[in-house]
Amino acid sequence: MPIRQTRSVFRLFLSALLLALAIFVRAGEASPPPVPLANTYQQGVALENYWISEKLDGVRAYWNGQSFLSRNGKVYQTPDWFTADFPSVPLDGELWMGRQRFAQLSGAVRKRVPVDSEWQEIRFHVFDLPGPGPFYERYEQLKTLVAKVGSRHLRLLQQKPASTHAELMAELDRVVAAGGEGLMLKRRESYYRAGRSDDLLKVKTFEDAEAVVVKHIRGKGRLQGMMGALEVELPSGRRFRIGTGFSDELRARPPVPGTRITFNYYGLTATGLPRFASFLRERNDDPEPRGPEP
Repeated sequence: MPIRQTRSVFRLFLSALLLALAIFVRAGEASPPPVPLANTYQQGVALENYWISEKLDGVRAYWNGQSFLSRNGKVYQTPDWFTADFPSVPLDGELWMGRQRFAQLSGAVRKRVPVDSEWQEIRFHVFDLPGPGPFYERYEQLKTLVAKVGSRHLRLLQQKPASTHAELMAELDRVVAAGGEGLMLKRRESYYRAGRSDDLLKVKTFEDAEAVVVKHIRGKGRLQGMMGALEVELPSGRRFRIGTGFSDELRARPPVPGTRITFNYYGLTATGLPRFASFLRERNDDPEPRGPEP
């Protein structure tokens, strides 16, 4: 085969390979995004170094310039019109429907085939611009970018300087009374880096954590024939039971073993386990797995 023809065949093969790779990534597989994660606020933190914003009860999403990724690197399938005007640069934020609508939101964004009417109610609230420089510089760039894009589906999460602990608690009470989940603190000089650190802090009236369901404990009395409690396992490997926070509907059809859940608690017991733990929600933010093409 002549050299020129060989090169043409190779270019065609390479193009087909790249196209297949792009389709594979678009279909739902990508590397987990390197997102910052929050620690819990404790009184005594130097608040003059932080900016404050509302903690949205949404689904964390990383816009990589082409698709929304979950924290595990799964691709959320969105209507084309939703991201038509989005910039081709990475953005870190939350998909959000509004306060106290997490279950409805999670059901919508996880669908393999997005429903237009559901996505009409969703906005991507962006709170960071992955890249170099301290946060206060990135936030100014973010302001300019969001204003320039002008998409009704893209919103800037408002940040403002924090002040004293007393004012922080007053703001927390105001947000919670209005149906919000809590507040977030972002260190204004922090750089964008993956992992959990004090650069990002969550402020809530209670603490929360995640665990994996191990098994169901049968109910007694009024709960006869239903789930009475869940035995769950913490990331440390320690196990305990959660028996409150469930509706009767959920007790009749509880999260299956292996499900990741979020629970509330108020400090730790003498043995180091969560005190007064209460079920909050299933915490499966990943989109539904793709089935075979019809």
